Amino acid sequence: MDINRLLDGRLKVRHLVLVVTIAEQGSVVGAAERLRITQPVVTRGLRELEQILGVELFDRGPRGVTPNAYGRAFVDDARAIIAQIRQAGKHVAELSTGMVGTVVVGNHLSGATVLLPTAIARLKRQFPYITVIVREGTPDRLTEGLLTGDIDLVVGRLTPQGEDQRTRRVRLYHEPIRVVVRAGHPATALAEPELADLIDYPWVLPVTQTALRSEVEQVFFRQGLGVPTNRVECTSLPTLRSLLVDADMIATLPALLATRDDALTVLPIELPDVHRLVGLTLAADRSQSPSLEAFVTHLEQVGTEIRDMLVQA
Repeated sequence: MDINRLLDGRLKVRHLVLVVTIAEQGSVVGAAERLRITQPVVTRGLRELEQILGVELFDRGPRGVTPNAYGRAFVDDARAIIAQIRQAGKHVAELSTGMVGTVVVGNHLSGATVLLPTAIARLKRQFPYITVIVREGTPDRLTEGLLTGDIDLVVGRLTPQGEDQRTRRVRLYHEPIRVVVRAGHPATALAEPELADLIDYPWVLPVTQTALRSEVEQVFFRQGLGVPTNRVECTSLPTLRSLLVDADMIATLPALLATRDDALTVLPIELPDVHRLVGLTLAADRSQSPSLEAFVTHLEQVGTEIRDMLVQA
């Protein structure tokens, strides 16, 4: 195809929004409902885009549509363009109002107790009118939101599995994972507790298909133990803490979550090779708004302070 055809004025932003929504919904009907337009309008818009590109983007089936090779490539680029347009709008709004903007940050446990709250507090002292929205979710959902522009950055654990050319990662500090119980838990009376002594207690474990769950399982396996059968799998910090405080449950948590909470106690049990590299994840090719830039600066400063504190501990 002639690449210049994409710049002759026929390709509209609505085409990009349309094709991304169709891919996310898996059907023309679903896209129409999501965009609150009629199905014929969606069909016509998709046909226009495919005529401009000279290729079909979706395989049609009885249960909906699926992006083909052309579609997958175009949808990825369309998401990036939409995210950049959103960011440009934020830049203009913030510059015109003197650092009155919004930063949307995604978080999943790591950094939730010290790094994120401290950085937010410092940002608000410097720029009171910047709004910070914190969204919790699983790492894959947060990354998806980052790439679509719904989230500006993600604060949390950095894993090799999470590396992606579409993202840029900033390493801050390594945080050990500890075995944690409520203060006064029966296990605190044991002089030298081992995992075998705790296997019959109820546990709160990370959800399956996460890096931390795999690492914790390996610790049990290396000691000849199975994964505790009496368990809850949870990613919500408030729920997890309530389970620990209100019942004789045991969890594996980042050290800072436990040591700064008087209701919790860290058991003297080593978890070899289980730690978290905590840092920031941003979109690689997206420029930062002034408010996001200020927030990242505070996060990096607090991260340095936490790293020094953990080294001295």
